[in-house]
Amino acid sequence: MMRVQPLAGQTHRAVILMAEDNPDHVFLMREAFTEAKLRVDLHHVESGDQCLAFLRRVPPYEDAPRPDLLLLDLHMPRMDGYEVMQEISADPALRSLTVIVLTTSATAADVNRMYALGCKSYLTKPINFDGFAGMVRQLTGYWFDLVILPGGSQSAGTLP
Repeated sequence: MMRVQPLAGQTHRAVILMAEDNPDHVFLMREAFTEAKLRVDLHHVESGDQCLAFLRRVPPYEDAPRPDLLLLDLHMPRMDGYEVMQEISADPALRSLTVIVLTTSATAADVNRMYALGCKSYLTKPINFDGFAGMVRQLTGYWFDLVILPGGSQSAGTLP
């Protein structure tokens, strides 16, 4: 029987999909992963409809890997994070995906709604790089080192 390990204990790079329309936030996330020395393949889409196309592997994403984690913004063009989360929750092929909401909104209504739709974590975006880097260290410490995720295709660990 194959023993399952947290991402950090596996040999492949973690696959993370970031659904985010703000290029500055994507840049900060890439830099924070680099600073944390994590073996991560960070994929990026700018809208909710692109996120679902990536997850469902429809053109132009037919060769997309299944993400170990989805970092989902709430406020995106064409299809927002709520709609994406509803689609993920309703799709048996996507339902087990680990979705972490990463947004600027901290209202109780948004938090409660996203948890009701099935997100696994809800984080508010820090306003500067040091805050972003600290959040990434804590996020990856938990999701990479402690948690065993369902059926991800790739894995990660800290670089030497």
